[in-house]
Amino acid sequence: MAVPTPRGDRGAPAVPPELAELLFARLERVADEVEEEVRRQVPEYARPAGSTYHRNLRAGVVQALTLFVDHIADPCGQGAAIAATYYGLGRGEALEGRSLDALQSALRVGGLHAWRLMSRTAEELGLETAAVAALGELAFRTVHEVAEAAAAGYAEAQARSAHELDRRRRRLLGLLLDGGPVSPETVRDLAHAARWRVPRHVAVVALAASADACFEGRLPAMPGALVDLESRPPRLLVPDPEGSGRFGGRALALGLGGRPAAIGPTVPLAEAARSLRWAARALGLMGRGVLPRQGVIRCADHLSTLLLHSDEPLLDHLTARALAPLEAASEGQRARLAETLLAWLLSGSNVPDVAARLHVHPQTVRYRLRQLEKLFGESLHDPGTRLDLILALRCTPSLTTEQ
Repeated sequence: MAVPTPRGDRGAPAVPPELAELLFARLERVADEVEEEVRRQVPEYARPAGSTYHRNLRAGVVQALTLFVDHIADPCGQGAAIAATYYGLGRGEALEGRSLDALQSALRVGGLHAWRLMSRTAEELGLETAAVAALGELAFRTVHEVAEAAAAGYAEAQARSAHELDRRRRRLLGLLLDGGPVSPETVRDLAHAARWRVPRHVAVVALAASADACFEGRLPAMPGALVDLESRPPRLLVPDPEGSGRFGGRALALGLGGRPAAIGPTVPLAEAARSLRWAARALGLMGRGVLPRQGVIRCADHLSTLLLHSDEPLLDHLTARALAPLEAASEGQRARLAETLLAWLLSGSNVPDVAARLHVHPQTVRYRLRQLEKLFGESLHDPGTRLDLILALRCTPSLTTEQ
């Protein structure tokens, strides 16, 4: 715990040390008046006796006044214990989820009122103007010291709280995506600890790995998203993607700055791992060029491709068997024939449509079709064969550019 240490000021105008004893004798009475003034001006501290705010206020006032008087008795004193008290007060405000504003207001109001009361005592004792001024400087230095300690405690607690919240959310995300079946009660408990509202449906976004260590700070704003950029692949779980949490592929692409990503299908929360599985598979197909390599893709737009590539050995067997007749053509002809065959199958055997798709003359299409009929024979008119050919050709981008 790094508590700011009060610093003695050897260059400050001297205040008679004997004043410390007189002020200390009046400390409890001054504390009563300062406490009352703070309670009057700062609404958060206008609480019933016995409340946390009331106890903290009394302790804080007494500690600050004690530090002030100790500075008079020993200008070079450290007052570390009192600084630690205010460090703890600031830390407590953060842990309770409150703003530091109330505590800072109490310090300003209390410090000013305490100075008025104690300067009056100094005047009654007939102190010189220089000594009274020095007393004022000391009062405001004391307020600064305890305010600095409170702010440091608040900042430390906030940092620890953010770290702990992040740790809990990562644990929840891991449980949803990496573990086995999880009971709804367990999810609710962990979500409550992570301050995360449990959605009915989610989608998982898989991101391409990035060498940029600062990338996380540039992620697009997605309220309620659970993020883990250290996993492989990096992933985001987006709640209610089709409802209030709706996000578009274009908006996501802009936010990712060109980093490739795949959005898994929207599924019930209990099936989040399935959304990740499909998103990761799509990301892998993007890397291989089966799916577009750049930007953000939605698995929902490529279900047939994902389905076909879910069993690669079987797909390879289907492709080799369906396209075997093309092996008889020359290497230069093979790609053109494959491209024409796919366009023909997708256009319902409409030659003009095929010509328009391929930007060639209809007569060129007819010539290629005659070649294909020689290679495939009557099987070109068999529905089962035609389906196999469409699947094989669409999954072989190196052979044909017609998708």
